[in-house]
Amino acid sequence: MNVDGKKVLVMGAARSGIACARFLAKRGATVALNDAKSLEEWNAEALALKTEGVGLLPGDVPSWLLDQIELVIVSPGVPTKSIPIRYAQRAGAEVIGEVELASRFLNGRVVAITGSNGKTTTTTLVGEFLKNAGVPTQVGGNIGTPLISLVESSRDDGWTVAELSSFQLETIKDFHPAVAAVLNVTPNHMDRYESLTDYAAAKHRIFMNQTAGDLAILNADDEIVSSWASGLRAAVVRFSVRQELDEGLFLRGREILSRTKDNEKVLLQRDEMKLRGLHNVENVLAALAAGLACGAAPDSMRETLKSFEPVEHRLEFVSELNGVKFYNDSKATSVDATLKALEAFANEPGKIVLIVGGRGKKAPYLPLAPLIREKARKLILIGEDAPTIAEELGEFTTTEFATDMRNAVTISFQSAEPGDIVLLAPACASFDMFDSFEHRGCVFKQEVSSLEFRVSSSEHTQNSVNVEPQTSNSKLETRNSKLE
Repeated sequence: MNVDGKKVLVMGAARSGIACARFLAKRGATVALNDAKSLEEWNAEALALKTEGVGLLPGDVPSWLLDQIELVIVSPGVPTKSIPIRYAQRAGAEVIGEVELASRFLNGRVVAITGSNGKTTTTTLVGEFLKNAGVPTQVGGNIGTPLISLVESSRDDGWTVAELSSFQLETIKDFHPAVAAVLNVTPNHMDRYESLTDYAAAKHRIFMNQTAGDLAILNADDEIVSSWASGLRAAVVRFSVRQELDEGLFLRGREILSRTKDNEKVLLQRDEMKLRGLHNVENVLAALAAGLACGAAPDSMRETLKSFEPVEHRLEFVSELNGVKFYNDSKATSVDATLKALEAFANEPGKIVLIVGGRGKKAPYLPLAPLIREKARKLILIGEDAPTIAEELGEFTTTEFATDMRNAVTISFQSAEPGDIVLLAPACASFDMFDSFEHRGCVFKQEVSSLEFRVSSSEHTQNSVNVEPQTSNSKLETRNSKLE
């Protein structure tokens, strides 16, 4: 694809938009970077593009400019049905996203992974499998590094492992992954899609350019995903945690197995993994299928899994304070993700104090009700959707509203008993209170650290003034009074 001399509009001045604008300008395109925010709200990296020959265009894009544009690059956060995009298309411009742009320049082959939940863990794990097997590998996409930033380092003999969101898949045209996996499809982003069918169709696009020589990896336990098997051109490998498969990868008891027409092999024992929860077994099965397809040896992948730690903000253990464990699952931005987080602790002896809330996605919270009734000691509600969550789930356990994350962490600790778990699994997007789910998770961890310091300081002060020793049955009451 030759972009030299082309007039290009990049819509969205966040991470992928900035990367695209820089990439195109370096290759001789005339680039305008647009964002709805005023220039005062743009970050420093976006503003610095002006020195690299990129025009900065805040606010609405004028129609006279859209008439001249030959190529529009749409960032994932910009709805593809917006008026400027439709206008540009009618005027003859090609409209694609950053993933499609990158795919036209990337060398080597691509593993593409999508799903409502588990994308980042699975993508990271596939990357580790291939790197540890000695395969030239790079990882990017929705996971953090835009694919366009990986073009220069891509190799003909290498693999690019890409995490892809439904938003990114909306704007592909010729993107062709040699290996593509869909982990699951559950209600998510219902504030953007008209229906679950509409959302699922965006996920299904990951297979649209695959051929008979490619591989499609499908979750056999997901009703929507498994229904796609017969309509794909690529060879299909299925995985399951609920059933033994005639062919594919599955969980049997504590064993993870691979079965073909001619062979059955135990790849590892579930107890060898550090990842918690049945949903992470699903992620591991999908990652193993991709690793095998790319040439990684089973023994090498097994060794990788033994040391593989949970990805940050995904059921990440933070700390233990006075017998209460804190876990950060800020990436649980959907109801189904929060359900999976609760299921991961279903067999723990203690109760769960759940921090939940944020900017909702117009999906019902009632699927959480059975586990909330069974396992939750209390719900700590934050963000815009807190009243809705209280209305839908309040009858199943006690609830309390928190003003911010510091308040939420403090109340959670006060509400917990020794042996309990404080779990941040919000079931919502973060953008009402934070820049991203990463930001939200980092603030949670900072507040847990701050709580530890405050409790430690209080205990030290009490000891120094020779306070009467606490009795075991007054432990929680005393702990609460320290934080008032």
